[in-house]
Amino acid sequence: MNNEMKDIDQMPKKSPLSFQIDLQKFEKATDEEKRQQEVMSESVSFFKDGMRKLMKNPLAVGSIIALIAIVLMIIIVPHVVPYGYSDIISVNGKRDKAAKNMAPFTWSEMEQAYIDEGGELFPHIMGTDEMGRDYFVRVVYGTRVSLVVGIFAALLVLLIGVVYGSISGYLGGKVDLIMMRIVDIIYSLPDMLMVVLLSVVLREVLNVDQFPFLRKIGVNMISLFMVFGLLYWTGMARMVRGQILTIKSNDYVMAAKVSGAKAGRIIRKHILPNSISVIIITAALQVPSAIFTESFLSFIGLGVQAPMPSLGSLANAARAGITQYSYKLIFPALMICLITLSCNLLGDGLRDAFDPKLRR
Repeated sequence: MNNEMKDIDQMPKKSPLSFQIDLQKFEKATDEEKRQQEVMSESVSFFKDGMRKLMKNPLAVGSIIALIAIVLMIIIVPHVVPYGYSDIISVNGKRDKAAKNMAPFTWSEMEQAYIDEGGELFPHIMGTDEMGRDYFVRVVYGTRVSLVVGIFAALLVLLIGVVYGSISGYLGGKVDLIMMRIVDIIYSLPDMLMVVLLSVVLREVLNVDQFPFLRKIGVNMISLFMVFGLLYWTGMARMVRGQILTIKSNDYVMAAKVSGAKAGRIIRKHILPNSISVIIITAALQVPSAIFTESFLSFIGLGVQAPMPSLGSLANAARAGITQYSYKLIFPALMICLITLSCNLLGDGLRDAFDPKLRR
């Protein structure tokens, strides 16, 4: 205490004619006050604060773990299981005609004889389908196709919707009026009818034999991607436009305009970062919607090209033998439910964590 008093006495005295603060009126903070100030002055970014809240949500954390497990499965399983999605079961190079519609973890007579002779075979975890192909591998590849479609659709919707909604909301006036009427027209178009029409047209005008990848996925999937790019971005554009109409009247945006910043820089540096929560949430919820759309179209025969599987096409193929082989429908249906439920719960968690209106 005596040392502190000496330090205060040694401070320069304030001149009566000076406007500076008199330093002798202040005293040093104690160690406890310093520790309290360190806790109170912790700086946390918006993203880091949102991730902390997300990690405290058990449903969101469980959804993240489930999605990571699914992604690891579709990456690792094709390198571990010796069967391909179109390979018919064969033993020693001979086709096993009896390996059809087998139950999970069962062997055909030819496979059992090979095992009795000392051979080793990878088990059929989910059995086989009506053509003698390993069903587990087909479910894994079907999950891969559905996830790729969902992620691609989300990225496409994110790109087009954010750009279109940002321009419409920031410019406003007649430009906003015209752009929103275009959105209304596009929103009124039936997406299923567009998929059917595009499939018919592309099958006639597009030669997919020149492109191996396009030949694998088929014309129906190309038309589905085109419909995602043409129709599904309207919801994102409306959401972003509404956010920008609210944000662009704030003081910091007006200050940026007065300082001479261009419209592109204002949108990129000031408006979109403050709308990032809504953008992330909408994009996350778009993934299960696209997966469900692809599964439905594959179920009615407008999905991927055979023999490439998807979860919807597997469910459609299992429908014929649902009374005798009900497990064939259960496996792809459970995978669809798990992916869509995980994405929806994750989207709800992101909304609760990043939406400022829901914060206490």
